[in-house]
Amino acid sequence: MSSFQLAAAALDHAAVFVFAASGALAAARRKHDIVTFAFFAALTGIGGGTLRDLLIHAPVFWIQRPAYLVTCGAAALTIWIFGGGPRREQLLIWLDALGLSAYAVIGAGKALSLDVAALPAVVMGVMTATVGGILRDVVAQHPSVLLRREVYVTAALAGATAFVVLARLELNAMTASLAGFAVAFGVRAGAIRFGWTLPAFGSRAR
Repeated sequence: MSSFQLAAAALDHAAVFVFAASGALAAARRKHDIVTFAFFAALTGIGGGTLRDLLIHAPVFWIQRPAYLVTCGAAALTIWIFGGGPRREQLLIWLDALGLSAYAVIGAGKALSLDVAALPAVVMGVMTATVGGILRDVVAQHPSVLLRREVYVTAALAGATAFVVLARLELNAMTASLAGFAVAFGVRAGAIRFGWTLPAFGSRAR
């Protein structure tokens, strides 16, 4: 396995851990038990990647490599032990931003590696990055980010697009991945920090 493949595998597990941790934090918000923590962690950590693999007819990644389930369990246990406190909500938001940014690149990259065309590869990146968080919010009965005027899906779209464009230009894979991550995280962080939103339907410039 090349150094890039090792780095990509490490990033993939890190992204699963971060997203799974955000799922466990959602369970902590409602004071659930450890089993529910693990369920929320797995749903959030592997939900988007599962849908991606089903749509591109790839073997579902966590069935082939159960270590991803261990990663989700480790995230749930970590939050169970250390995840309390008044800063839980801010931690959830920023963990979600990190997971979204990494998954936008990972999802698009896997699609490209299986010869999916550029535009569908971008869509796969967006789905990988956002579906887990959406499922987490729906199951936790928390207002979904899709129902709030936040720049969320747009951040994943920007990051996945940047990565795919650079990959198609045959830029170094690591550089393209870091650039895509930086774009997605920069957009999402700006939305969190400065309240960036897109114009709503029916709004008019004044």
